[in-house]
Formats: sequence, C-alpha cells, structure tokens
Amino acid sequence: MVGFGLVYGGPGAVFWSSLARVTSSWVISPLMGAMVSFLVYKFIRRFVYSAPNPGQAAATAAPMAVFVGVTGISFAAFPLSKVFPLALAQAVASGAVGAFLVDRIIRKQLGHLLVKASLAQSEPKENATHSKNIGLLSDFAGPKGTQLEIVYGVFGYMQILSACFMSFAHGGNDVSNAIGPLAAALSILHGGASGAEIVIPVDVLAWGGFGIVAGLMMWGYRVIATIGKKITELTPTRGFAAEFAAASVVLVASKLGLPISATHTLVGAVMGVGFARGLNSVRAETVREIVVSWAVTIPVGAIFAVFYTWILTKLLSYIL
Repeated sequence: MVGFGLVYGGPGAVFWSSLARVTSSWVISPLMGAMVSFLVYKFIRRFVYSAPNPGQAAATAAPMAVFVGVTGISFAAFPLSKVFPLALAQAVASGAVGAFLVDRIIRKQLGHLLVKASLAQSEPKENATHSKNIGLLSDFAGPKGTQLEIVYGVFGYMQILSACFMSFAHGGNDVSNAIGPLAAALSILHGGASGAEIVIPVDVLAWGGFGIVAGLMMWGYRVIATIGKKITELTPTRGFAAEFAAASVVLVASKLGLPISATHTLVGAVMGVGFARGLNSVRAETVREIVVSWAVTIPVGAIFAVFYTWILTKLLSYIL
C-alpha cells in the first residue's frame, strides 16, 4: 500500500501516522503474544502440573478455558443484541454450553484413565509433595505415567479447539488485511466516497476465505514445520498455551481495529512458552531467520508494489 501510494501521490499521499501505528503493532504483537503465552503456560504448570491429581486438575481446567474462550468469541464477534446485558447473557450461555460439551467428551474419552489415576492417588505414598507453597514462576518436575497421559490427552483435545480459535482470529485479521484494499477500490467504483464507511460484499469475503484456505493447503506446511518444530519443543500443553494466547491477542487487536499479523503474534507466543522453560529452550538461529524475513518483506513488498503499479499503468495506457 505504501509503495502504491508513493507511485501515485508521492510521500504526501501516505498517511505516515497510520503507518507508524501499524508498524508499532508488528513489534508489540509478538511481545504481547510471548507475554500472554508465558503466563498461560506458567498457570498450567502451577495449577495443573503441581496439583495433587494433575489429570483431574487438567480435566477440570479444560471446561473453564473453553468457557472463557467461547464467551469471549460470542461477546466480541457474535452478539445477538446491542443491549449489553442481553449480549453478555448470550455469550455466557454459549460459553456454558461449550464447557459442558467439552467436559462430557473428556469424561467419556478419558474417564477410565481418570478412575485409574484416582485409585492410584488414594494409595498412601511416602515423600508426597505439597504444592501450596509453589509459586507461579517456580520450576518443578511435571506429572508422569498415567497422570501425564491424562494431561496430554486433555490438552490434545483442547489444542484442537485452540487451533480453531486461532484460525478464527487469523481469518478475522489477516484476511481482512488482504481484502481491505480490494474492498476500498470496490467502494470507490460503486460511487462511494473515500472517507465513507465501506460495505464489504459477502462474495469478496468468501474469496478471501477461499484464498487463505488454498494457501494453507499448498504452502502452509512450510510455516507449520517452522513454527511447530524449529522454534522450541512443543507438547500439547505448550501448544495449547501458545495458540490460546496468540488467538486472544489477535482477537482483541481485531476488535480494536489494529491490523497486526497473526503469524507475528503466534511466533511470539511459541517463543513465550519456550522462555517459560528457560532461555536455552528457544532456538535463537530460527528466531533470527524469522525476524530477518519480517524485516526484508517490508521493503520488498513496497518495491514489488511500485513495479507492478508501473507495469499495469503502462499496459492500461496502451489499452485505453
């Protein structure tokens, strides 16, 4: 957009204050993602891993997380009423239904393991550890055996939901960034003023959704491999913490109208769960390559915009 503006109107055609706001969000979003995911993972370790019965704690925490996520999405994106109490009641009811369904699924799929862990937990043990004096930032060994199997099983299901949450937030932000220029152009072509409110046709939104799904199918595996394997070692709990934190940050940013990148935020969130395990748990070389690629795409995008604009202008002058 900056390259296009520079070609047609010079430096005066670019709203530099808006550009500064966008650029600052590129720095703020990975930092926010890292901070929130760090806290989410530390909460999981503190209140699930260190619990007397980690499996039962995970099964209890999962519906609570679903309630928070579904309530937030319902209230922010799908309010059935403009009246605050009604919208809040609808969101809370949706969250309660989601929490109930997840609780039923977990009890059905992992109920036998929960019973086994409870029976083992009831047996007296020597050297039993008590978690009431463990702080949020304390380091300690996690659960093992059946307890670890239950925790990973619960958060395996939760990671499916958090991936859906992240995809929803991603579509609400990055697809909007992609079709924003097209929506503005269509508005002007249909006689709308440049400062008027833009009404985006449903078919334009559909094409944006189709494009992001097609891109995921064809090239997404490269980014999946980088984020999932090359930044830090991920487990179901760490993956859930990163996705849940990143989706929350992106959803809030979309609600505030900040055009941040979901990828920036998710990379920061994955780094955050890595930092929660120690600085050496994050591969600095991969992070350095990602940051360099972010910096390079900005001038390269502007240069390509200038080049394409010049080519299309020449072609249109010959045609018209």
